[in-house]
Amino acid sequence: MLPGMDEFANPPSAAYVLAAHPNWRESRVNRKLMELARELPGVTVQDLYGRYPDYDIDVPAEQENVRAAQLLVLLHPIQWYSMPPLMKLWLDEVLRYGWAYGRGGTALQGKDVWLVATTGGPESSYHPQGYNRYFFDAFLPPYEQTATLCGMRFLPPLLLHGAHRAGPDELQAHFEVFRNRLASYPDWPELEDLGACPIVDVPTTDRPLPNQAAG
Repeated sequence: MLPGMDEFANPPSAAYVLAAHPNWRESRVNRKLMELARELPGVTVQDLYGRYPDYDIDVPAEQENVRAAQLLVLLHPIQWYSMPPLMKLWLDEVLRYGWAYGRGGTALQGKDVWLVATTGGPESSYHPQGYNRYFFDAFLPPYEQTATLCGMRFLPPLLLHGAHRAGPDELQAHFEVFRNRLASYPDWPELEDLGACPIVDVPTTDRPLPNQAAG
């Protein structure tokens, strides 16, 4: 059975893993991480491309899934310095004004977001003298601000650079870190040093009326 084709339910869970890869057959890291997450109790996994091949996202179901979990995991390869398009669509449609942020949008306040991502280029390429020109942290603000706007804490990401060329020992070490971290959440020592996310108010004047086109 292909990833994402199994029957999906909405049970309460400690973590909701959103896994996005346009072609799982070509994945040597993210697919294994998704499989490991599925083995853990208290973890619900959603394969976005397997579940929504037509890009028609079931927004109410997804909102209930993420509401039921304390930790939202974004699991994906970095594509053009960002996330795959279906995951971006998920954010656009599920994290709606009045539900996830803005006036009355408190459904996700107090939860955590954890980015688990892979890059094709090695870590040395994310450097002012490398071909990606910036340290990888320069590409994180959209993730961090999305979490902040929703009242969620953005946890330190788990990254694997150079995923295409990583050797067996490096891959196994990465898999073990991922599994141990996810299984032990929220008992991470560094969480004690992370303060609560501030409440961000978005004025209603900054949002269009329902019958107005945006932007």
